[in-house]
Amino acid sequence: MWNVAFAELRKLRRPTLFLGTMGAVVFFSALFSSLLFLLIDSPDGNSDRGRTVSREVLGLATGGVQGFSSVGGFLGIIALCVFAAQTAQEYTYGTLRNLLIRQPGRLRILVGKFIAMKLFALVMIILSAVISISASVILAPRAKVSTDLWFGADGRHALFTSFINIVISVIGFGTIGMVLGLLLRSPISAISFGVLWLLIIENLLVAVKNSLQNWMPGAQLSAIASGGVPRGMSTGIEYSHALLVGGIYVAIGAGIASFLFMRRDVSN
Repeated sequence: MWNVAFAELRKLRRPTLFLGTMGAVVFFSALFSSLLFLLIDSPDGNSDRGRTVSREVLGLATGGVQGFSSVGGFLGIIALCVFAAQTAQEYTYGTLRNLLIRQPGRLRILVGKFIAMKLFALVMIILSAVISISASVILAPRAKVSTDLWFGADGRHALFTSFINIVISVIGFGTIGMVLGLLLRSPISAISFGVLWLLIIENLLVAVKNSLQNWMPGAQLSAIASGGVPRGMSTGIEYSHALLVGGIYVAIGAGIASFLFMRRDVSN
């Protein structure tokens, strides 16, 4: 299993994949965090979907990780694409047969690949945290936002909590990507379906009937990344609900895909 993980890591560190992915993480982490402060007085809002995050909110202990939390859903989409492509291309290139010659245990191959891709996702998250928080610290004085509470005990707790939530969310998105890769066995099909569902179909369904937001898989995982909304609020998804429903989606999908991987022929 660990040999499979090390072999997969060699593939994941290819410059075209690694540098391209990390470059996108750096760019969007800096962009999302910067807009919070650069557009703080904009009447059109400074956060996603035109929402306004005020100076008072950014001055709280959670203000330092506000940008990091907002980029969590985007990191999940990147993880979905990477997990889906790295899983499905074994069928496209016919390399899965070669892997099974060296390691006949299919479940070991699946777990080893998953471990390697989780480590890749963890590097993404750590890099995003460094860039997002650094951008926030640099731009806070310009936006006249106090950072006194960011580095106290409550600020460190907020950072730790946000980091754990984003790790859970990104691994969930990545697992869905891996499931799509195993089911569709084509990188292009798996990525296209995943991104189309998350960015277009879910939003259309929620626009038609807002209550569907509480049952869409992408919405649950995005809510986990942002920490959900306080219990009792009328809009948004509560963290505990998102964790339960999102976990059910991921568990069922992983179970079905693992069963098919163990039973189906390895050719595409």
